[in-house]
Amino acid sequence: MRIVNLSSGSEGNLTYIETEDTKILLDDGLSAQKTIEKLKQISVTPTEINAIVVSHEHSDHTKGLDVLSSKYNIPVFAHEKVWIGLDEKLKNVSLKNRKVFDDKFNIKDLIISPIEVPHDVPCYGFSFEKDNKKISFVTDLGHLNDKILENMFKSRLIYIESNYDKEMLYNGTKYPLSLKRRIDGPNGHLSNIDSAEAVERLAYGGTRQFVLAHLSKENNTPSIAFSTLCSCLSKNNIQEGKDIKIDVATTEIGTIFKLK
Repeated sequence: MRIVNLSSGSEGNLTYIETEDTKILLDDGLSAQKTIEKLKQISVTPTEINAIVVSHEHSDHTKGLDVLSSKYNIPVFAHEKVWIGLDEKLKNVSLKNRKVFDDKFNIKDLIISPIEVPHDVPCYGFSFEKDNKKISFVTDLGHLNDKILENMFKSRLIYIESNYDKEMLYNGTKYPLSLKRRIDGPNGHLSNIDSAEAVERLAYGGTRQFVLAHLSKENNTPSIAFSTLCSCLSKNNIQEGKDIKIDVATTEIGTIFKLK
């Protein structure tokens, strides 16, 4: 498997996942033109993409979907609850390319397991498996629970939200208090501290490679997210670089992971 984060954060989310037989995108929150440019940088053309899997309807995850799918005849997979919000936004996606799932499904040789996460619209994280190699993606959620964590256990690689630094959110931005509370609420996003608590549990479960994802441009920085995680984990005797490895996803093309 080859996994590449092409863009992550409030400005747009886009991830490329490849097996021997399958090439898919997880979300497409960039314009179609920018998506094509990103794919070109990793030597992939849009005509090679077998499907786009969608987590939820927000524009930072769906901006390029309508044009990319309709222009290149790419199937779009989303949960039936998510399609309720997507239907009007994807007016040019053909009926045959509107794919609905409500449980585990396959795209060629890739097994995909959705897990519902708490957000202010219907939203899903995913695990992707091929030949007993499992990777997981969970962003855009206000809190974690045992069911979500269990879905990610035994993953070789996990992308997990580390959206905001709480002090920056409440003291550093001009957001109205209602928006700050929504972000920090049970159906908002995970803070750096929330992410650290999840990484600790998942590390004890065996995962060694993590990527902090969906960082807020206004309320976080890659260095703050990384240092917060490392500090929290070290208090529980987990050392970054020794026990686990942590990367931070940004709007730039990130580390290319190859699972053999």
